[in-house]
Amino acid sequence: MQRYKLAPALPNDIEQNLLSYSPLARQLLYGRGIARTEEAEEFLNPHYENHSHDPFSMKDMEKAVERILRAIQNNERIAIFSDYDADGIPGAVVLHDFFKKISYANFENYIPNRHTEGFGLSASAIQKLYDSGCRLLITVDCGITDSEEVGAANKLGIETIITDHHLPSSEGLPPAYAILNPKQDDCTYPEKMLCGAAVVFKLIQALILRLRSSTNYSLLTTNLPLGFEKWYLDMVGLATLSDMVPLTGENRVLAYFGLKVLRKSRRKGLNELLSLLRLNRQDVTEDDIGFSITPRINAASRMGIPMDAFRLFATEDEAEAVVLAKHLDKINNERKGKVASLVKEVRKNVEERGARKVIVAGNPNWRPALLGLVANTLAEDLRCPVFLWGREESIELKGSCRSGGNVDVSLLMQEARAAFSDFGGHKEAGGFSTTLEKVHLLESELERAYEKVRQGRSNLESEERCDLVDAKLSFDEVNERAYNEIQKFAPFGVGNPKPIFLFENAKVRRMEQFGREKQHLKLVFAKSDGVFVNAIRFYAAPSDFSVGLREGQSYTLLATLEKSTFGSRTEIRLRIVDIL
Repeated sequence: MQRYKLAPALPNDIEQNLLSYSPLARQLLYGRGIARTEEAEEFLNPHYENHSHDPFSMKDMEKAVERILRAIQNNERIAIFSDYDADGIPGAVVLHDFFKKISYANFENYIPNRHTEGFGLSASAIQKLYDSGCRLLITVDCGITDSEEVGAANKLGIETIITDHHLPSSEGLPPAYAILNPKQDDCTYPEKMLCGAAVVFKLIQALILRLRSSTNYSLLTTNLPLGFEKWYLDMVGLATLSDMVPLTGENRVLAYFGLKVLRKSRRKGLNELLSLLRLNRQDVTEDDIGFSITPRINAASRMGIPMDAFRLFATEDEAEAVVLAKHLDKINNERKGKVASLVKEVRKNVEERGARKVIVAGNPNWRPALLGLVANTLAEDLRCPVFLWGREESIELKGSCRSGGNVDVSLLMQEARAAFSDFGGHKEAGGFSTTLEKVHLLESELERAYEKVRQGRSNLESEERCDLVDAKLSFDEVNERAYNEIQKFAPFGVGNPKPIFLFENAKVRRMEQFGREKQHLKLVFAKSDGVFVNAIRFYAAPSDFSVGLREGQSYTLLATLEKSTFGSRTEIRLRIVDIL
């Protein structure tokens, strides 16, 4: 059974430090490692200027700015080469918008086709860009491991500026003109965990500072009102929340103000998409981004052409915005159907073969771009590592893996490296490639690796996973006031999870399934005055919990607070995390 641990009470000295905040806010601050008023103020009230860092403190920023401005002066053709996901595409939009703002037209955006070109730079893409006249290449959210490709660009006379946030290769850096990546060993930039679009935003900040301080570029600055770049924060905030970087430090600032700008955004495509999804622009949250907007951006590359997502955010044409928003929504629905079908197929395969410590499955007919979503669903349900592979147009087999929360998949792949031709990732997720000759080794090698990795873990690491509960609440405290206190800590995500609350002796007054296909669960509880409190969990049924839910019985409930505005009715309700 999944267990929980209640966060410790505040020590007296920290209680005194934070006395100006409500008891609930004090508890939540302490749970986030905040013990002093100054830290609390910085966290609860981010300041755009005071809590951001000087872009010129990033290694190679001076070189990158100098080279871009020289290209502009000489009217050189610039290519913006971005990744095809919900970090790279917003980053590409931001740089595109900046060049348009300064009336520089000699540039193009290039986003590789996920299925035929794969991730990152490629020799064929570089040749195409050279043929179109490109002499300066700026990458967005990719390029840090593409030494061979950057070398090929150099030979053609194309200079490259890499902007990226992925880990550099242990084999060395690409021979680029400049590299902007805070994860470089000798980069002194304070925030190491920026997403790719945020690195591009720092480049734009630096370009604006240089343009404003030099008389050589007076013509370029005529259209640049002070602070105009803040309008780009809608895309930067979207990327920061989509890319699952820790929402602390400068990332919190970018996500916090990014949401504020997004709620006022002038982008026709974004507003059309929000309207189509029936999301009130003024109330858009990080959950709306994660569950509604990000999947539709990613659907463009998984199910079609990533430039469609780029064009949605970059277009100034109302009619095009309508068409693109509908198109992305349509292919996202197709994507959901295909993922659900694959989940069902793999689940049947697992049931037929019996329990396994590591789920390994594959089919040459499966589309690799969808397998990360399938693996994620299965790993969450089965609580074990899942490795799935498929094939696109190459001979090589490509796949994705997810950990299920009980083992580091990057360690598994390291240990089972003989079965892979390439692999990468982190504790929770990764990607890999293998061959028809090696794929038969995959399951046995991963089973062996699993045993070795599990044996090597400490007792602490091998304990059951548990939820950290921020505080105990009563149903009487489920109200607007508590919700507003919690919202001061938003946006939530990695490094700043939604607060989980413990409700003891929670008596279920009513239990029902809702939704078009009755696929969602609602439990009804009551306050001391008899007013009902609803608690919901999407895609759940009473049988999903180990306690055997029944009306009239009392349980321990773990839940988060949320505000629902569905059907023009506002309600403070609970989102079920677990029932014990």
